[in-house]
This record gives sequence, C-alpha cells and structure tokens, in this order.
Amino acid sequence: MPLSDIMARVAKACEDAGRAADEVTVIAVSKVQPDERVRAVLDEGHRVFGENKVQEAAGKWPRFREEYDGIDLHLIGPLQTNKARQAMGLAQAIHSVDRPKLANTLARIAQETGTCPDLFIQVNTGEEPQKAGVMPLDVDGFVAECRGLDLPVRGLMCIPPVEETPSLHFALLAKMADRNGLPGLSMGMSGDFEQAIAFGATHVRIGSAIFGERVKA
Repeated sequence: MPLSDIMARVAKACEDAGRAADEVTVIAVSKVQPDERVRAVLDEGHRVFGENKVQEAAGKWPRFREEYDGIDLHLIGPLQTNKARQAMGLAQAIHSVDRPKLANTLARIAQETGTCPDLFIQVNTGEEPQKAGVMPLDVDGFVAECRGLDLPVRGLMCIPPVEETPSLHFALLAKMADRNGLPGLSMGMSGDFEQAIAFGATHVRIGSAIFGERVKA
C-alpha cells in the first residue's frame, strides 16, 4: 500500500477520534526490508523508521544518513545490555526498556556521554511468558525507578497478544501511562493502528502495510 494511503488512513483515524493528525507519528518498520523498498519510502519524504535489531540498524542507517537528512530512527525490538551503547549511538528513541539491568546500563552510558535517546517502557500487557516487557503490576514501580535514574522516559509501549482483542490492551496501556503522567503511547501495527489511534496512540509501528510482506532473511 502506498505510504500516502497509510497517511490518509492515519489522518482519518485521528479525525474520527477528535485528534489532530500531527499528534501521531508513523514509524515505518523497515526491519528485514531490502534497501530499495526503504529508499522508495525515503524518496517519498518519510523520515521516521523502526528497526528490531541493533546489528541490522547499524548496517543500514549510517549509509542512508549520508544520503538523506533528518532521519529519526526508533529501535523497537528487544535490546541486550551489551548492545545498549551501540543502540544509543544509532537511535533517537528506544521502545523496549523492559528491565532494571537495561535501565541501569542506559543510565550509566547517558551519564558518560551526556546524551540519551527518548525511552519507552515496554509493558507485557498480556502477561505472556514468551514475550518481553514489564508486567502490568510492576509498571508504576519501574517508571519511578527509571525516573530516579534520570532517564528520559517518554511513554509506554505494548504488543498485544495475537489472539486477543487489541483494543483491551490499548486501553490498559493508556490508563497506565496516564496514571504515571507519561504522554507517549507506542502501540498499534499494520492490522490495528486505527484502533490504537482511537485509544490515544502517539506512535504507530507500521511495517507490512507500507513496505509489503517482509523478505525472509
């Protein structure tokens, strides 16, 4: 689907929710996409992209940044502590802060370098054992812990369980963010971003609807 169609759907979802279109940032999830597809979206003027893996991001985005100005890179996949320094050097935002060890590592590097990307805390709203994220009962305490480390926590992120109604998880995430005074909500993907916008999403992560199905690595 052309990027312009996605942006039109985002604008319509915002209008239906009584929100301004500029309240929602579309993250074009370019993981495992060939360079020519990414370049086509860049050539349309889009500048906000998402990657799952630090290694893939490092192999792709420094090159694109030599050609295109204003790229805003978001890391949305699980982050290992030993990749934290590299991630902080590449990305303007990290959406997967999910444990104290990672928070402490990010804080230490931020102190050393004097800079830190915007951070989103990943919440395991479905309490799925195989999925990363802070459990809902632990969110308030972890937000406080991150703030105590002087980390720039901008919001919360979730990936709803595949078999459950996503709107229930979007509503839960919005409630937790509001309770903690966090403005950012990173939620909604290709199949449900309109629902996410209705529940207050500020960042929607759209991959296949923009790029087509992923190319298998």
